[in-house]
Amino acid sequence: MPEPSANSDPKHPRRVDRWLSSISTHLQKWSGGRGHGVYHHFLQGAAYKLGSGAVTLLILWWETRH
Repeated sequence: MPEPSANSDPKHPRRVDRWLSSISTHLQKWSGGRGHGVYHHFLQGAAYKLGSGAVTLLILWWETRH
């Protein structure tokens, strides 16, 4: 069975570096164009998750009490 060449290997270091670089560039452009940093969006997501978890706990508490 022939071994794949280094260029066709998706985990090849140069390909991974190029891929990470393009993602980094994309995120910088995306976050810069909106006036908010990634940190702001992270906090919004964390608050949303905490809020939905709190609502779930309230519903479970209500159902067990009634």
